[in-house]
Amino acid sequence: MKVIHRIIRAVSVLFVLPAILISQAAAGAVRHPRKTESRHQAANRKTIAKMGRAERRRVEARRRAEAARLAALARQRAAEEALRARVQSMIAKDDPTGEDPEIRRIAVNALGNHAGTVVVMNPNTGRVYSIVNQQWGLREGFKPCSTIKLVTGLAGLNEKVIDPSNTVAISDSNKVDLTRALAFSKNEYFQTVGGQVGFAKMISYAHLLGLGEKTGINLRNETAGRVPQSKTGFAVNHMSSHGDDFKVTALQLATLVSTIGNGGKLLTPFIARTPKDENRSTPKVRRLVNIESESFRRMIPGMIGSVKYGSGRLAFDPEATIAGKTGTCIENGMWVGLFTSYAPLNDPQIAIAVIARGSDGRKHFPAAVAGRIYRELNSRMTASGVVDVASKETSTISTSDMAVDTDDEEEADAATEETPDAAVMKTAEPTRTVWGNQRKPIESKIKPTVMVIPSRSTSPPHNNPSNERLRRVGQKRQ
Repeated sequence: MKVIHRIIRAVSVLFVLPAILISQAAAGAVRHPRKTESRHQAANRKTIAKMGRAERRRVEARRRAEAARLAALARQRAAEEALRARVQSMIAKDDPTGEDPEIRRIAVNALGNHAGTVVVMNPNTGRVYSIVNQQWGLREGFKPCSTIKLVTGLAGLNEKVIDPSNTVAISDSNKVDLTRALAFSKNEYFQTVGGQVGFAKMISYAHLLGLGEKTGINLRNETAGRVPQSKTGFAVNHMSSHGDDFKVTALQLATLVSTIGNGGKLLTPFIARTPKDENRSTPKVRRLVNIESESFRRMIPGMIGSVKYGSGRLAFDPEATIAGKTGTCIENGMWVGLFTSYAPLNDPQIAIAVIARGSDGRKHFPAAVAGRIYRELNSRMTASGVVDVASKETSTISTSDMAVDTDDEEEADAATEETPDAAVMKTAEPTRTVWGNQRKPIESKIKPTVMVIPSRSTSPPHNNPSNERLRRVGQKRQ
C-alpha cells in the first residue's frame, strides 16, 4: 500500500504540478494583454486631449481674428461715416454766390452723401460754374495719383522722350503705346518716361501747367498746392506715375485739363459774382503754355480711350465724347481718387474735376460722379463733340484687348501700400453707386472707335458763333 501511495504522489507531481504551472502561466498571459491595452488607451486619451487642446487653440485664434476683423470693420465704417458727415458740413458752408444754380444742383446730387469735392468750369472762358465743397476744392491739396501722368505724357512728348511717330519705343521691355498707357493708366510706361525726362524738367512742366501755384480765382484763401523739392533715382520714376509729394486742388486739375482742351491756354478761373463777370466773354489767360500743339493732340486719344474703354469708363456718355484721366492711390493711409476731364471733344464747353477720399476714392467713383454730371448737362452742350471717323493717330484697340487689359492704379497700390485695416477694406468694399440713367458700357461688347483729333481754331473763343450758348451758361433759362 505504501508503494501504491508513493506511486500516486509521484504521478500527481508529474501531472498536476505542470498543470498548475501552465494554468498560472496562462493566467499571467491573459493579464498581460490587459495591461498593454490599458497603456494604449491611456496614450490615445492623451493624444486626443492634446489634439483637443490644439483645436481649441485654433478655434480660439479664429474667434479672436474674427473679433478683431469685426472691430476693425466697425472702426472703418465709423471713420467713413464721420468723414462723410464732415464733408456734408463743409458743403453746407459753401458760398454759392455767382455759381450756376442748376449746375450746382446737378453736381451736389451727383456727389451725394460721399466724401469728395466737385469743380465744374468752362475750359474756354475760365468761368467756374460750381465748386461743391469749396474747402476741399480750392483750399486743400491732395496727392494727384495717376492724374500726374498728364504732366508726364506732355513732358515726354515735348522733350521727344516719347517719339510721336512711335509712342511704343520708350524702352526695350515696355511694348505699350501712349494711347493704351493713358487709357489703362499703365504705371511702368510713365515711370520710364519720367525717369528719362528727369526731375528738373518734370517739375518745370508741372509749374508750366499751373501746379504749385494759385489759380488766381476771385475767392479767398486759395492754396497753391505743392510740388516736390528734390528727388533722385527711381523716386523720380515713381513720382512721374503716382504724383509723390505733389499736392493739387480740384480747381488746379480743372484748369490743367482745360489747358489741354483749349489747346494750350492756362486760364485764370473766376466766379461770376458781378455783372461785369457775368457778361465777360474774353478769357483771362495767365500764360500761353510753351508746349507744341502736336503734344496736346497726341494726348487726347488716350484720354478719350480712358472714358470709352479704360479706367474712366464710368464717366462714359453716349451723347458726347469725353476726354479724361483717372487717379487712384493711397495717401497717408487713406485712399484718394481723382478724375479730371472735359467735353465735348470738338468744342469743349465743360471741364469737370472730382476728388474723393476714403472708400469713396476707390473703384473710380469720381469718374462716375463726373459721368452723371455730363449726362445731365447734355442739353446744355452742343452735339459737335460726337466723333466717329478714323484717324491714323489713334492706335486700334481690339475687343479682346479690352476684355483682358486692366488699369494699374488700385491693384498696384493695394499690393505695395497696405493700410493697417487693409484686410478689412478688402472685405468691406463700398457698393458702387449706379444711378437710374447711368449707362455702363460692357467691355466685351464695346466696338473700338478710332477718332479724329480736330485741329484747334486760331480764332479766340469769344469770336466763335458756336460759343454763343456758352456765354449764356449760368444764366437762368427762359
